Amino acid sequence: MTYPDLHDHVRRLDEAGLLVRVRRAIDKNTELHPLVRWQFCGGIPPEQRKAFLFENVVDAQGRKYGTPVLVGALASNRDIYAMSMGCALDEVGAQWARAIGEPIEPKLVEDGPCQELVFTGDDLAENGLDTLPVPISSPGWDNGPYLTSGHYITRHPETGVQNSGNYRGQIKSATCVGMNASRELNQGIAEHWDVARARREPLPCAIVVGAPPCVTLTAVQKVPIGVDENAVAGGLVGEPLNVVRARTVDVLVPAEAEIVIEGLIDTELLEPEAPFGESHGHVNLQEFNAFMNVTAITRRRDAIFPSIISQVTPSESSLIKKLAYEERFLTTLKELGVRGVKRVFLHEPLTNIRKFVVLVFERGAERTNVWRALYAASSMQNAVGKFTIAVDDDIEPENTDAILWALAYRMDPRHDMQVLEHRAWGHGPKAPYDDEEDAAILFDATLKRPYPPISLPKREYMEHAREIWEELGLPRIEPQAPWFGYSLGDWSEEFEAEAAAAVRGEFWETSRKNEARRRGDVPMNTPVSDVQE
Repeated sequence: MTYPDLHDHVRRLDEAGLLVRVRRAIDKNTELHPLVRWQFCGGIPPEQRKAFLFENVVDAQGRKYGTPVLVGALASNRDIYAMSMGCALDEVGAQWARAIGEPIEPKLVEDGPCQELVFTGDDLAENGLDTLPVPISSPGWDNGPYLTSGHYITRHPETGVQNSGNYRGQIKSATCVGMNASRELNQGIAEHWDVARARREPLPCAIVVGAPPCVTLTAVQKVPIGVDENAVAGGLVGEPLNVVRARTVDVLVPAEAEIVIEGLIDTELLEPEAPFGESHGHVNLQEFNAFMNVTAITRRRDAIFPSIISQVTPSESSLIKKLAYEERFLTTLKELGVRGVKRVFLHEPLTNIRKFVVLVFERGAERTNVWRALYAASSMQNAVGKFTIAVDDDIEPENTDAILWALAYRMDPRHDMQVLEHRAWGHGPKAPYDDEEDAAILFDATLKRPYPPISLPKREYMEHAREIWEELGLPRIEPQAPWFGYSLGDWSEEFEAEAAAAVRGEFWETSRKNEARRRGDVPMNTPVSDVQE
């Protein structure tokens, strides 16, 4: 292969001056994510954000992890994203169009670096999930460590077509990991799980943690249902992606992956998962979600563990989706024959790229084309486009003041506004009203009920991380609110105790407690608070 694996990518980032190596001891549960978070909420210009490689990872219980943790290496800023794509920034759109339009089927090889070390059976007792340096993303709120860069690869039980998607996964024990399918986002794995459940079979799965950048970029992109993301990854780099057969499940995994967690997702029972700070900017409270029993862990000898920083936007998670989604929206509109559209912009800070969509048209575009685009853009993805706004090309969509100016003086609500009802509430805290529906217009945005906490680390962790930041001589921080998490009322003493235990490294009791509450009679993603126990 000629495409870069994650090690090649790290070397390129280092050579380009886009990598910060942290060699002092860093607690993965209380210091790691808060430290990187400062470059997103500390007034650091986006172009100065970098990737971080933590080479001395520890926890509060004195454990030292031999695997370094990599954060922000795919999309901390636009230049890093372009480097991950392997092209110039102005070529990103064309490269995505080619990858999705001309996928290249993967190449099956006999073995690969991802299986240099193989642990199964009794070996998992000493080489299980608890040996991986999985950080806590929002210390003070999260009830344990969660995979944020886990690409869950499953095969449709009937068609055999594989799907790869990036989902969060709670580390529940040495041999059990969660799987949150986020049904409101129409994730491919949910369909596979439903089919397997109807067949009364567990769903075989391989979770890839760390892979060639092309694999991660396609795992978070929205590709057509039924298209193997491994083929799109090949289209992205212009050659077949090397894949190998997983050791214990019938799934093909990237040969150059760093770590692969194999197992069977239970389709009979669900168990409580979360609280966890989510990308919609609030803590996602407990829901009943799936879990996977681990059958094998394979890895490279010199594996790097990547973690994607998410939660309140902007973040690496939002930028990696923003640049990909904007291209897909624009390409789709043009494929629909919409003339005059020049750019699609998804607003990122705090709104998580889904709620505000701006369509930029060349001046003089036909009104019918403008309205076709508005309707189409608001329907492309579930719950995307709560505000969908068309503007002329003299309006800079990244300037919110300019958008407000256009709304104030270039439209008449009686003639230039439509309300689309019966829309999904989507990714976020519970809807303010019991019907759980939304509309394509924002009404009163004040709180109608208590909301979960802001999904940033608590103040004390951010302040401590700032001391480390300054100790490392990193650029000056100018805090921009919100820069720490705080409760908005929907937060129990039980969640507080679990979060406090998590940062002390004492989260296994939480996992055992939730294991005892497993249910087989509730739909996936059902909030635990809605279920009578």
